[in-house]
Amino acid sequence: MTRTASRMRGFTLIEVLLATVLLAAGMALAFAIVRSTLTISTRGEAIASQNERMRGVENFLRRRLASAMPLPLDNNRIDGAAPVFQGDAQQMSFTADVPDYLGRGGPYVHTLQVSSKGQLKQLHIGLVLLQAGQQVPENPPRSMELLADELKEVRLRYRGIDPVRNGLGDWQPQWQAPGRMPMWVSIEVIPAKGAAWPPLVVALPQQGMVGSWR
Repeated sequence: MTRTASRMRGFTLIEVLLATVLLAAGMALAFAIVRSTLTISTRGEAIASQNERMRGVENFLRRRLASAMPLPLDNNRIDGAAPVFQGDAQQMSFTADVPDYLGRGGPYVHTLQVSSKGQLKQLHIGLVLLQAGQQVPENPPRSMELLADELKEVRLRYRGIDPVRNGLGDWQPQWQAPGRMPMWVSIEVIPAKGAAWPPLVVALPQQGMVGSWR
């Protein structure tokens, strides 16, 4: 009788408390693991999205620059030859054909521009139709398209033939050569968060160049 009652007496209070503590610890550990997994997954998705955006922008700019043409940006100038390419550290302009989904097709003046938004920077591109050597803005005017924002730094550089050394010159923060395009263009982008984009270096077509480098 005593042995049977001992078997049927159930758990003591200490055993119940110990089991409760172990269960709570297990649930807390499981919750921490789930939360850590979600955080890693969210961070991975954000990095993947940022990388996809970076590749899209760089591929777009590479195609635009690789199809640049030595056409005067505007024939309205009366103070010398019209430039076929203009560039400094924060802006560049060149002419290239665009597909129909970007406009009416045909040559457009592309203006890549770095602008400031507070302490950060943005990268925009503007397109203006070029007809008979004249820029033809749309009505109403077409606003510039945002390519990338929340950037810490954007640097544009140019490289061409140096007539003094009769060879490839150094990278320059400005391009001033009426009638000629640079041989190479470099675009460096550093976002406010995350790693810097791989430097984009594009060779520009040189067919039909006229004028001199200076």
